[in-house]
Amino acid sequence: MSEGRLTHIDASGAANMVDVSDKAATSRTAVAEGVVVMLPETLALIREGDAKKGDVIGTARLAGIMAAKRTHELIPLCHPLLLTKVKIACEPDDALPGLRLTAEVRVQGQTGVEMEALTAVSVACLTVYDMVKAADRGMRIEGIRLLSKEGGKSGVWRAEDGA
Repeated sequence: MSEGRLTHIDASGAANMVDVSDKAATSRTAVAEGVVVMLPETLALIREGDAKKGDVIGTARLAGIMAAKRTHELIPLCHPLLLTKVKIACEPDDALPGLRLTAEVRVQGQTGVEMEALTAVSVACLTVYDMVKAADRGMRIEGIRLLSKEGGKSGVWRAEDGA
C-alpha cells in the first residue's frame, strides 16, 4: 500500500471493505487515549464513589470493552475481529481536572485494531459523561487519538510527541 492511497476506495471512487484474505495473520496491538475534562468537584464525586448512577470508572471500563468488540457494527467498513485483549485504563488527573482514559486492543489477525482502540476509548469517555452529566453538563471530551500501533506489514507506529 502506498502511503497516500485510500485503501477503502476503489478506482471508481466506491467504498469497499478491504480484502485481507491474502494478508498474513500477525499479532497486532493498538493503543488510543482520550480525556474527559470536568470540574474538580465532579472528579471528587467520581473518586469518592458518590455518583448517583454508580461506579463511573468500572462502568466506563466495561463500556469500552463492549465497544471494542462491536466496532464492526458501528464503523461500516471495519472487519469483525476475534479480539484477544481489550484493556481500558481510567486514571484521575488533577491537572486536567478529569479522567485520562486509554484503550489497548490486541488481535492475532490479518488486519489492525486501531479502530477498535479508538472506538473503545471514545465510548468509555462518553460513558463517563453520561454517568456524571447531572453534576457537570460542561464536561469536555478531548484528545481522542491513536497513541501507537504494532504488527502487520507496516510494523510499529507511535504518535510523534513521544506517547
